[in-house]
Amino acid sequence: MLEKTTRINYLFDFYQKLLTDKQKNYMDLYYSEDYSLGEISETYDVSRQAIYDNIKRTEVALEDYESKLGLYEKFERRNVIIKQMKEALQNNEMKRTEELLKQLENID
Repeated sequence: MLEKTTRINYLFDFYQKLLTDKQKNYMDLYYSEDYSLGEISETYDVSRQAIYDNIKRTEVALEDYESKLGLYEKFERRNVIIKQMKEALQNNEMKRTEELLKQLENID
């Protein structure tokens, strides 16, 4: 569950500008502020089921944006390469560092 929450939070960070205000508000409260469905439904005076349905549809939309744009995947790949570059630099492996730099440049 924590892995899913982390992924959704990242996707939300990357793609929130593509969401409606209602979607942004519900997702922020549910995932960032840790509100329950009941608390969100009381805040917005709508049913828990409506909140649940909206959040699930928004999760699907975020995954759809990611499948098309791949911003989170590229972010993760960059982080892996940067970590490897730091290790290569610490070990004074300049050839390896150059290879990793080329990989980093070619992500986009």
